[in-house]
Amino acid sequence: MFADLQIDQIAANPGQPRKFFDEDKHKELKGSIEENGLLQPVVVRPVEDGDTPYMLIAGERRWRACKAAGLTVIPANVLEDTDDEKAYVLGIAENVGRADMTIMEEAGAYADLKSAGWEPLKIAKQFGKTETAIKWRLGLLTLRKEVAEMVDRGEIKNNLAWHIAQLNPGNQMVAASRYVRGDFDSEAEAQHFANALKMMEQQTTLTSETAPNAEETEKRKKAKAQAKDGLGKAEEVLLPLLEDLAKRKPEDLAVILGDDLTRHVRVVGKLYSQVQMVRNLLSKAQGIQRAMADDFNKKALEVQQEAKVKQGGEAKQEAKPEAEVKPRPVAKKAAAKPAAPARRSGAAAKSPARRVPAQKKAEPTADAGKETEAAAAK
Repeated sequence: MFADLQIDQIAANPGQPRKFFDEDKHKELKGSIEENGLLQPVVVRPVEDGDTPYMLIAGERRWRACKAAGLTVIPANVLEDTDDEKAYVLGIAENVGRADMTIMEEAGAYADLKSAGWEPLKIAKQFGKTETAIKWRLGLLTLRKEVAEMVDRGEIKNNLAWHIAQLNPGNQMVAASRYVRGDFDSEAEAQHFANALKMMEQQTTLTSETAPNAEETEKRKKAKAQAKDGLGKAEEVLLPLLEDLAKRKPEDLAVILGDDLTRHVRVVGKLYSQVQMVRNLLSKAQGIQRAMADDFNKKALEVQQEAKVKQGGEAKQEAKPEAEVKPRPVAKKAAAKPAAPARRSGAAAKSPARRVPAQKKAEPTADAGKETEAAAAK
């Protein structure tokens, strides 16, 4: 049923799949509505026990622009007997093909349907996509918040985002930050780096676990020398040749190469294919090398931090006995007071002939102190 409704009678859907609305496009649509009116009605459904009698199913951007343009009445397609799930599916269908719906919003919408019991295959059929595409988008939901926001802002492309999503949260931030910072020459290099980090997480052996024997070491030396020699020749001979050919005009090459032109095209085609393959392999190797360096630096930092903590603990243990010893001299001085009863014999105290040597006087004083300490302990 189509009807003209009061714009204040319609409320936005709190479960709207799309959360981000571009401000510039909003202003553009507002200007178009002011000039031409609303060309496509919004889709709403009746709601009970709500603040307003209708809730949007599709067309929130148009509804927002109409309100901003000062319209009080808006054309609407009213769908009766539409439950929450059906309304949500219609909302996704209305937005899923739009360029301004972010990949993370799309993934979140599919996740809501999945939590409602929809299988990826059913979701795919509903929206005309493949099951693989749905699973691929659902895989993005493991991204930590900061990285997901980078994806929404367009700082990280969707394909790279999926590779980063396979990592643990800490490595996600490492890969994303390095890419945004510009540490990689291409998106492919960033993907290879992310894949290498994943290998590190899975404890996949990137290098031999045991030290190579003499024979294996010699083989590696020869392989290294051969690779360096081959790449060196390519740089010295092949690269200048290709650069020279690239400067020539097609009509000149047609005359120069003559009947051999077709064969040369085929050879260069094979060469191009091999170069692309080797370039991809070297990029993967570079990603592994970078991941190994990052892992080494991370472990080195952990060792340094553990050493600092250990040193701090040992310093505290050494300082602790000194603090305990300090009160003892005071206790000994206080305990020496009970030696006073030795002065009860006036004659002994006054007679120089019977004065006890200093060494012997100290012995009863110490015994008295020990007895006092024992009494205090009891």
